[in-house]
Amino acid sequence: MVKCEFDDCDRKSTTVSRLSPEGYLVSSGKKAYSFREAYRRFNYCDKCHKSLMGDVWNRVRNSGKDDDNVAPTSV
Repeated sequence: MVKCEFDDCDRKSTTVSRLSPEGYLVSSGKKAYSFREAYRRFNYCDKCHKSLMGDVWNRVRNSGKDDDNVAPTSV
């Protein structure tokens, strides 16, 4: 059983995502020729993945960003 990687969740993972628990794409550090190879993969349960995606979309829609990131998913 693969465990959810979000915070202290102990549920079984049901989703593989390219978003880190912080809501960013994280480079795999390898020379990559496609999106699939370029970013690490994380395992989440359905509930945590929905919560993470909600946080990402809220950040995207928020016009008053308080960080220096160009985009919420930039590396």
